[in-house]
Amino acid sequence: MLLTRREMPVLIVNLIYVPIFAAMALRDLNFEFVMYVGVILVIGALVLWKQRRVRFEPLILWGLTIWGMLHLAGGNIRVDGEVLYWLQLIPAVLRYDQLVHAFGFGTATLVCHHLLRPYLRQDIANWRTLSFLIVLMGCGLGAMNEILEFTAVKCVEETNVGGYDNTMWDLVFNLIGATLAVAWLGLRRRNPALLPGERLSPSRVRAG
Repeated sequence: MLLTRREMPVLIVNLIYVPIFAAMALRDLNFEFVMYVGVILVIGALVLWKQRRVRFEPLILWGLTIWGMLHLAGGNIRVDGEVLYWLQLIPAVLRYDQLVHAFGFGTATLVCHHLLRPYLRQDIANWRTLSFLIVLMGCGLGAMNEILEFTAVKCVEETNVGGYDNTMWDLVFNLIGATLAVAWLGLRRRNPALLPGERLSPSRVRAG
């Protein structure tokens, strides 16, 4: 079975929000986010295609779904004339954009860990080294995202990407999100029964 009953609601939510934001982007001639809709569709198709073999747990699937929704909302919904991405949630401390980066690349770090687990030895004990490498994987995906945004700047006449300062803050919050995700994995590794998500077998817990 491609999707289980627990996973079907995730698919339904994606089938609702993606067309809505795609229509909004087309209505406003927001070609930057028309491109991002395409990226989300490609990622969604890959996850759906690989789900039978990879079996991402619902926590990761919901994380990816919420990330996509927050991202498309950020570029299509306006507050006081500015796109939601520029909304200052905490003055001089936190913007909506930065929150989405931390959440999104925290989720991406969980994806990296999930994909890596089948290749790990069952006797791995040095979680610190492994966790550092997983953080770097999440940050690497964040850097790829900045390349995608750079491509948008070069291909679309008007974007909301921002300048160099914005790019560096994006990378900082990608690191924060990746680090928090790995801290969560470490806690779950020690106490798999206390946290939501897939219950890990002893061998998987040892593998990290």
